[in-house]
Amino acid sequence: MKPIILQTKAGRWFGAALLGLALPAFALLAADTNAPQVTATAPQTNAPAAQTNAPAAPLAAPAPLTPEQMFEGGAKSYNNWIDLSAGGFITSGNKAEFQQRHQTSNGAFGGVEDFHYQADVAKGTTMTADGHAIFDNEDYKLSLGVTKEKLGYARFSYNQYRTWYNGDGGFFPPTGTYYPLSGDALELNHGDLLFEAGLALDKVPKITFKYEHTFREGSESSTSWGYAQPAPGVTRGLSPSFYDINEHSDIFQLDVTHQIKATEVGAGVRYETGKIDDALQTDQFPGEPTEQKITDRQGTTYDAFDTHAYTETWIKKNILLSSGFAYSDLDNDFSGSRIYGTDFNVGYVPNPLADFGYYNLQGGSHLHEYVMDLNLFYKPIEHLSIVPSIRVQKEDTDASSSGTETLGNFASTPFNASSDQSVLDVRTRLDVTYKGITNWVLYARGDWTDGQGNLNALGGLGLVNGIGTLPITQQTDDHRFFQIYSAGARWYPARGVTLDAGGYYKVNQYNYDNNVDSTLNNSFDRYPGYLVMQNFETYDGNLRLTLRPRKNVTLTTRYEYQYSTINTTPDAISGLNGVESSTMTSHIIAQDVSWTPWSRLYLQAGFNYVLSETKTPASDVTQAILAAQNNYWTLNFSSGLVLDNKTDLKLGFFYYRADDYNNNATMGVPYGAGAEEYGATATLVRRITERLRWSLKYGYSHYSDALYGGNQDFHSHLIYSSLQYRF
Repeated sequence: MKPIILQTKAGRWFGAALLGLALPAFALLAADTNAPQVTATAPQTNAPAAQTNAPAAPLAAPAPLTPEQMFEGGAKSYNNWIDLSAGGFITSGNKAEFQQRHQTSNGAFGGVEDFHYQADVAKGTTMTADGHAIFDNEDYKLSLGVTKEKLGYARFSYNQYRTWYNGDGGFFPPTGTYYPLSGDALELNHGDLLFEAGLALDKVPKITFKYEHTFREGSESSTSWGYAQPAPGVTRGLSPSFYDINEHSDIFQLDVTHQIKATEVGAGVRYETGKIDDALQTDQFPGEPTEQKITDRQGTTYDAFDTHAYTETWIKKNILLSSGFAYSDLDNDFSGSRIYGTDFNVGYVPNPLADFGYYNLQGGSHLHEYVMDLNLFYKPIEHLSIVPSIRVQKEDTDASSSGTETLGNFASTPFNASSDQSVLDVRTRLDVTYKGITNWVLYARGDWTDGQGNLNALGGLGLVNGIGTLPITQQTDDHRFFQIYSAGARWYPARGVTLDAGGYYKVNQYNYDNNVDSTLNNSFDRYPGYLVMQNFETYDGNLRLTLRPRKNVTLTTRYEYQYSTINTTPDAISGLNGVESSTMTSHIIAQDVSWTPWSRLYLQAGFNYVLSETKTPASDVTQAILAAQNNYWTLNFSSGLVLDNKTDLKLGFFYYRADDYNNNATMGVPYGAGAEEYGATATLVRRITERLRWSLKYGYSHYSDALYGGNQDFHSHLIYSSLQYRF
């Protein structure tokens, strides 16, 4: 009977959509009817007409409407409105992929698209109400507020919405094997309940209080796919997996600000408590004799306390000094398990088909964080501004855990672990802007971060029946140094011409001293004390030209070049030399055109072309790992035409193409996208009266991707109508 219920529900929404289309259309026709007017006349009598000496006063002609008033339907503005809407999608192909890309339900939806009301309920007191409710999209919002001049405000809001995800797995081209999860998209509901109030009296500190409750419940896709055997002797990570999510938090916050002569001071406290109960669920080797359902559960309860304060002082008219400080205390208790079974969310039972797992994980961690920043704005001369700043952050963390490790049907083994870490980062920054040259703006920035820390770790997962890796003992000191240098200029060489040029150089360097490391650097298990240096370096240059050859034409051309490298040096005892472990080269070209040939017509078009490649030494050794290509181009177009003083037509089109697919499925998992997507929309807006406005929208979209062998292709049609009433 369930399919019948679903069909009945869809039919009900389809009828509502037709009604939403028909009623405004009837109203529109009635408003524009050409039927002759019928004028009522009084019966004639023989009585003489009344004589008057004064001539009849001519009627004053109404003031003509401006074009903006004509296009809006009248001269009077309205502060309040309600939009009612109904519509739906007709989709063929992979509906889960469609829902993920368009973030909407599949089928009919509708309700109150937008609502706004405001009114003065007393002298100096204003009430506002806003919201929307879109049924079958699970999209609801209600906001209520009251503001009293020279006293304060109070607000309440509730917001709930849904996101959709495609939980399907991968595709194996040689056999055409595809690993779907289900026909429908995974659904994740988000919610937020908020109450806020503020006191804003003159000459006394301003106080605000806020309480917020948030939640996430449902399912979300994961790219951590499990193993599958799409062909004899072939094992690939293609089996679908998804997260089962259940999270909520409660936040209390109190802030106080006050102005003392030239100084503004503020302070506040924040307390958050929450619970996270998530699980990664993977179907390992689906449809095979060795199939197992893996539930990797991760649970956390936490309490976080934060206090912060700041000051802003104008020392002189050209000197502003600001400072801030924050302290945070985060206390976590966590639990978890990784269990193999014939179904998800089952208890542990010894299983000869199971790989390494664990259960009864218990532990906790504690974080202390201190942050201090100091900023100075200085303008020594009229056109020069200098802004130096410094930020110091210190973190101290400790954690401990224990649990039971499992493998197959061997006797389980208890384990425990502990760690502590200390991190100190000092960041300095200097911004300089100069505008003293006619038609030029010059800027430069330097950003430096110097950090150091240490990590001590002991224990962890070990051996079960003599199989596995030994628990680790590690003591590592690390040093980080980040540098970013950027500069640019904006030039106005002529009226209607703007040229922007800039770029930056960034290098992040990490150095490690592995004082104690129980893992052997010349064995297969080389981590964690394997690396002694990693260096990330990026060069970037960009150029933008804006031309306005005519008042109603704007051309914008952009080009950006980026080159990045990663250099890695392992411990000398490994017997390996340093290597350039990755390079990435990107070219980004974009062109936008905007043309308004007529006051009733505008045209906009944009084109983007991206060439990007990431290459590692592994791609020269094996076809299992290819150089990563991220090349694509996009085209978009939009237009608006005022058909008459009451009717607008809007058109839109977009196109996306990526041709990076390389079928290396016999060696590894293909990752390059071979996708094509395009869509078009047409929207008609009709102002029936000054208060009443109706719109009708049609949309079409298509998507295909060679990476999934056509199994995630779809195309859809949208029919959507809305009716707005302003009051």
